[in-house]
Amino acid sequence: MPKTIFLKVFYTLIIIGISFFSYSQTDTTLHIPTEQSIGNAIVGKDSKTIKINTTSFADDDDESMNVIRYPHQFKPKRLAASASIEGALIAFSFKGLNDWWYDKFDRSKFHVVNDGQEWMQLDKIGRAVTTTSISSYCYYSLRWSGMRHRKALFIGCAVGLGYTTTLEVLNGYRSGLGFSAPDILANVAGTSFYLTQQLLWRQSYIKIKLSYHPTPLARYAPEELGKSNMGRFYKDYNGQTYWLSFGSSLFVKKKSTFPRWICVSLGYGANGMLDAYSNPTHNKKGEALPSFDRYRRYFLSLDVDFTNIKTKSRLLRFFLWALNGLKLPLPTLEYNSKGQFKFHTLYF
Repeated sequence: MPKTIFLKVFYTLIIIGISFFSYSQTDTTLHIPTEQSIGNAIVGKDSKTIKINTTSFADDDDESMNVIRYPHQFKPKRLAASASIEGALIAFSFKGLNDWWYDKFDRSKFHVVNDGQEWMQLDKIGRAVTTTSISSYCYYSLRWSGMRHRKALFIGCAVGLGYTTTLEVLNGYRSGLGFSAPDILANVAGTSFYLTQQLLWRQSYIKIKLSYHPTPLARYAPEELGKSNMGRFYKDYNGQTYWLSFGSSLFVKKKSTFPRWICVSLGYGANGMLDAYSNPTHNKKGEALPSFDRYRRYFLSLDVDFTNIKTKSRLLRFFLWALNGLKLPLPTLEYNSKGQFKFHTLYF
């Protein structure tokens, strides 16, 4: 759905702001009479000075530690800052959705719809990804404030699920939309996917990624599939593929020298769709449309986990982390519901 534009863009701003704020820390130099070590202090052999790092950071295993440094002590000012940013983004996103999306539909009594077959379930996967992203961003912001792992995890997931559920309730009061139980299940699945991995491993060894390529189908149904390049990126499900990337850390021993950044990815997509449930024979102008077979696509490929690429540059690590939601174009094997096997030299 096009409203995911707001969710993905605005919540990405949260983690960007937190990441750059968390780079700073204060060092203090004290003069002492003898050489010794106190806590995090480091004492030089040829000097009567001690250098103490006044900000103590938690030692956690999750991949975001490459970008964000979590303090041991709770920082109320940081919590207030992150909560203010998130609150403003939530308010702004609701305002934007109301002006740009919900105003297209008349108000109605609350009603429930079953749209589980829409877009061959690709829109449901998109919802799960959105809920996962919001939950993780909220978790990062709470950890940045010094909140402990489990508490931040449950609150972050509750915020992510609560936000997307609120949107679903609003849908229930709009004709042409409706409260969707399959959408709620997708939201719960996305939150559970993130929550379970964090509880088991304190990081996400299995990552959800997206790849996209433009398709010629959008020109036959611009209202449904998008008129502009940006609109088609979000609305043309024919060009979207969602991936589960399994990190090699799941399969190799800790002492192994096998590269940790190599992943095995399973993908799902669909093609031939001009509308949510079935393809129309004519467009709104009355012109005949070509006939397209609607079919599912399954993929097997390799991928790269950018968060496991070692670099001393924190800025570079940040950009690698930001890119990690995209599937890298690599050789790919496809099997589709037509019973066909295809090999793509590079697939995105």
